[in-house]
Amino acid sequence: MEDCIFCKIAAHQIPSQVVYEDDQIMAFNDINPVAPVHILIIPKEHYSSLLEAGGEATLVLGKIQQVAAQIARDKGLGSTGFRLLTNCGPNAGQVVMHLHYHLLGGDQLAPIGWSK
Repeated sequence: MEDCIFCKIAAHQIPSQVVYEDDQIMAFNDINPVAPVHILIIPKEHYSSLLEAGGEATLVLGKIQQVAAQIARDKGLGSTGFRLLTNCGPNAGQVVMHLHYHLLGGDQLAPIGWSK
């Protein structure tokens, strides 16, 4: 997608601090981190959100989980823990409309509550 910042990062048109890359997935440091480790993991294929990622995305979505676990181990988060999350839509806080996961860790993270 022409105007998508994450598509441009995946195409190396915009510089980023790449942590992992293969032909399907890219992971890079978030430019506005909310934790000592804050890495964004994206499929290179453009999906606006998880709702748009159909059956053809099943393998890459599973691979993202494996890549996230490996990055967490590489960053020393295996023993202390980490959070992997995706926001789906504006009410959930999705700002960039390209499916992406946040890998957060390196400090005590606040619990996610179920009430407003």
